[in-house]
Amino acid sequence: MDREGMANVSARTVPSPSTPGENGPPSTPKSRGADARALTQVLFAQLVGLEPGTPEHSRVRDALIEANLPLVRYAAARFRSRNEPMEDIIQVGTIGLINAIDRFDPGRGVQFPTFAMPTVVGEIKRYFRDNVRTVHVPRRLHELWVQVNSATEDLTVQHGRSPTTAEIAERLKLGEDEVLACIEAGRSYHATSLEAAQEGDGMPGLLDRLGYEDPALAGVEHRDLVRHLLVQLPEREQRILLLRYYSNLTQSQISAELGVSQMHVSRLLSRSFARLRSANRIDS
Repeated sequence: MDREGMANVSARTVPSPSTPGENGPPSTPKSRGADARALTQVLFAQLVGLEPGTPEHSRVRDALIEANLPLVRYAAARFRSRNEPMEDIIQVGTIGLINAIDRFDPGRGVQFPTFAMPTVVGEIKRYFRDNVRTVHVPRRLHELWVQVNSATEDLTVQHGRSPTTAEIAERLKLGEDEVLACIEAGRSYHATSLEAAQEGDGMPGLLDRLGYEDPALAGVEHRDLVRHLLVQLPEREQRILLLRYYSNLTQSQISAELGVSQMHVSRLLSRSFARLRSANRIDS
């Protein structure tokens, strides 16, 4: 970037920030953000009237990029846990910032940070999707993979066919195991779709072969608990509960089955529930 040009543009547009204690209290992150927004508005107002490709247009555009780099760093911090150098993420985010600057229309009444953030984050996500390995591999293995890939292309042109592992190993003076490990590492750049059919074996896609969660699995512990509690009841009460809730008989049908009144069946069910609740000390 032309830093001299950016300094000149900034000096013509907004006052230079005062040093702490010189003309006022030290600047805070909030005040610095407000200054950056004010500078951005002024620079966009200037950029609208300039012809693209001219030196003045380039200087104002560079000043806009410089003024909004904190926005890129803020967006990049969201991806700090991704095992990628922060400098690379910021560089990719800066590309998104430049695209946002080129597309931004101040006349729409939208604040530039609001407009630019989705573009910056989207560019970073696209970078991870298209270029970053889905599995982290050691640096040495990655560097060897680059050599293996180059040797494979050279040998393919030389022989008119795909080279064997032994031919690649001989070209690079490596062991065949190392070459195979590099090839496997190269595959980690892109994940295979679960819906992709398996090559050569005629088998269905991975998605069709994945297991699923048995809907009855959650009830295993409950059934075991009920079984443990049921054995604590008298035999007749156990039978009434089984007829009512496992055979789905009504109280009238149970009374006919056991030769007792429906009222008695109702009392026995209530008593059984009370015993089961007192025996179950697990908080609901």
